[in-house]
Amino acid sequence: MIEFKTKEEIKRIKESGKILHDALQAVKGSVKPGIKTIELNEIFERFVLDSKAIPACKGYNGFPTGLCISVNDEIVHGIPGERILEEGDVVSCDACVLYNGWFSDSTFTIIVGHPKRDIDMKLVEITEQAFYIGIEQARVGKRIGDVSYAIQKFVEDNGFSVVREYAGHGIGKKMHEDPPVPNFGRPGRGPLIREGLCIAVEPMVCEGKPNLFIEENRWTAKTVDGLNAAHFEHTICIGNNGPEILTA
Repeated sequence: MIEFKTKEEIKRIKESGKILHDALQAVKGSVKPGIKTIELNEIFERFVLDSKAIPACKGYNGFPTGLCISVNDEIVHGIPGERILEEGDVVSCDACVLYNGWFSDSTFTIIVGHPKRDIDMKLVEITEQAFYIGIEQARVGKRIGDVSYAIQKFVEDNGFSVVREYAGHGIGKKMHEDPPVPNFGRPGRGPLIREGLCIAVEPMVCEGKPNLFIEENRWTAKTVDGLNAAHFEHTICIGNNGPEILTA
């Protein structure tokens, strides 16, 4: 069941989103060749805890860390560890924060140092742009399928593919709520968008085929063809004047 939020509840999600945004900015500023992914996770968790919030991914269904870090052909749910980032790596950092009972969710993808290939730059740029193309459709009276279709069309028109096994989602008192927000679909289909809807919109884009497999750790999704992937996400709410980003 979709739960539409009041203005006060949206304010609470935005407070959570501010902490998440600032924590991810601290991580982004620390991404450089030679740093271990576990060090980035420590930066994130320390910032969130110092803000009197909870790094909500940690412990979620057994996930071991507060930050998901996916590198190159890893699409989502990479587990931080002793991996050392190298020049040109494509790195996605995905996290949730729980603050005063309300969740927020956001992801960025960045290239470490200088890119190795022009297509990596394009992949990151198209993934981020796809988010903004999608949320332009997130307006009262539209449907979730309008958001999904806009993302899919933009990504595929630019020569990339969208992951189908994972989707965006509603968010609020729970990390994942109704409705699911796929990155592919048909316009005019799906739940009706109304004022007070809060969703996490998150294009997950592959350089090559959209097919994936899960590593032995039972979390990390990787591309089957070994080509790179990117991920971009914000938590948004929909008002009468259109979408508002709550994690920016």
